[in-house]
Amino acid sequence: MKQAVLDFMARACAMEAEAAERYAELAEQMWAFHNREVAKLFGKLARIEGLHRDQILEKMGWTEAPDPSAFRWETPEGPETTDYGELHYLMQARHALELALHNERRAAEYYERLSEADIPEDIRREAAEMAEEEREHVRLIEVWLAKTPDPDARWDEDLDPPVSVD
Repeated sequence: MKQAVLDFMARACAMEAEAAERYAELAEQMWAFHNREVAKLFGKLARIEGLHRDQILEKMGWTEAPDPSAFRWETPEGPETTDYGELHYLMQARHALELALHNERRAAEYYERLSEADIPEDIRREAAEMAEEEREHVRLIEVWLAKTPDPDARWDEDLDPPVSVD
């Protein structure tokens, strides 16, 4: 396999590993705030991203994912990673799914751009396959969203907000 394809697959694997790790971190944060429904949802998203990472590892015959910090992205976060600034301790399932949908769409667009770029055909082919997998994730999240109620207008109102003490 050509080095360029190996590099591309390493980047794709790192992207999935980073997304899985971030969703797991978000799940932990939501558990800390006793937001069980969203914690469970982020945990499920972490497992899905971890499975995608594992599929790439298996396809490539690798035993571990590359370190995501070894790659530079176009934005501060990888294309499939939620920014911590998007998190709210009272967020509801719909909010988490909307974040996940945004991430999956960005990942699909990232791979679609590569599949259409002036790069070697074998990388374009791998990118097109990855784009289709990400579009499948988009469809899955859209189905979940269709079944998830909108939050009430005052979802972020907390009558007993947390207090930080130095």
